[in-house]
Amino acid sequence: MRYRRFGKTCLQLSLFSLGTMRYLASEENAIQTVQKAIEYGINHLETARGYGNSEKYLGAALQASCTARDQLYLTSKIPPIADADQMERLIDQSLERLNVDYLDCLAIHGLNTAEQLAWVEAPRGCMQAVDRAIADRRVRHVGFSTHAPLDVILRAIATDLFEFVNLHYYYFNQRNAAAVTAASQKDMGVFIISPADKGGMLYTPPPTLIDLCQPLTPLHLTYRFLLSDPRITTLSVGAATPAELELPLQVADNDGALTAAETAALDRLAAHAEQTLATDRCSQCHQCLPCPESINIPEVLRLRNLAVAYNMSEFGQYRYRMFENAGHWFPGRKANRCTDCGDCLPRCPEQLNIPDLLRDTHSQLNGSARRRLWE
Repeated sequence: MRYRRFGKTCLQLSLFSLGTMRYLASEENAIQTVQKAIEYGINHLETARGYGNSEKYLGAALQASCTARDQLYLTSKIPPIADADQMERLIDQSLERLNVDYLDCLAIHGLNTAEQLAWVEAPRGCMQAVDRAIADRRVRHVGFSTHAPLDVILRAIATDLFEFVNLHYYYFNQRNAAAVTAASQKDMGVFIISPADKGGMLYTPPPTLIDLCQPLTPLHLTYRFLLSDPRITTLSVGAATPAELELPLQVADNDGALTAAETAALDRLAAHAEQTLATDRCSQCHQCLPCPESINIPEVLRLRNLAVAYNMSEFGQYRYRMFENAGHWFPGRKANRCTDCGDCLPRCPEQLNIPDLLRDTHSQLNGSARRRLWE
């Protein structure tokens, strides 16, 4: 395992962090998973008060561990709220559940909207309680996690309130590249959320994707794409069992520049998408927004890009079915809400027939509704 400086926190975090949203089967399973992660060299453990019993189970795992508390870095996440006193209570509840005296890192969990950012910036908002917790050492460092539109993320970074950010940024979704740059310029730590799952369900890739990535696996390639970027500190691995740690951690000591084989595979992926999608390829410029029907057109068409180019239909269905079911965590309405108003058409630099592509995506990817795993 290799380690990197987590921005201005100066914490030396392992390249992979154990995310604990999925180990909820039992306390014993949590203890075993945490112990195996520590044996592999992971020193950063991440949870949230919203992850069911995760904080409680992680607290039990810490008590069962032979590793000293000061050798591990612990992050928990609490949603943004308008009331400082309520935030104070939530911080203390998280500490109690984890059975620890302090958090190395506290993240404002799901800073996803302009309204939530206003709560954070308000003089008597939740950051007042966070500041008190930092002053009395219950919390050592503060950051935020986000599923927000890029403009909200950049505004949050620009506040100078935060020392790190948890981002969605992957080879197959590079929309937040500007946020990585902005965070790096502020010397903020960058934590990448769920690259194996949200980055494309890469534990179970389709044959087309496997062939294009040869001689590498899609999972290996996405990890190397991220780890070759020195601005990125650590990647989340959300193991549900100890065995699920083995595959991702095969690259835990490989954070150098991309090799010729890795670069060639990435070039193949790009060329194949351009050839396969041809004149239907959405470049993700976002100029089609806002949509009068609140359809998240770029995200819908990104999922279509992946389904058509790489046969990533299972991933596309998994994400598409969350529209209208996950609130501000995955905003936007489904593509069948299109009324053919035509507002988006003159704004599209590719001159795509967006209504037709929206209907095609809905027919391919719609099905029974999905919700976020921890809900």
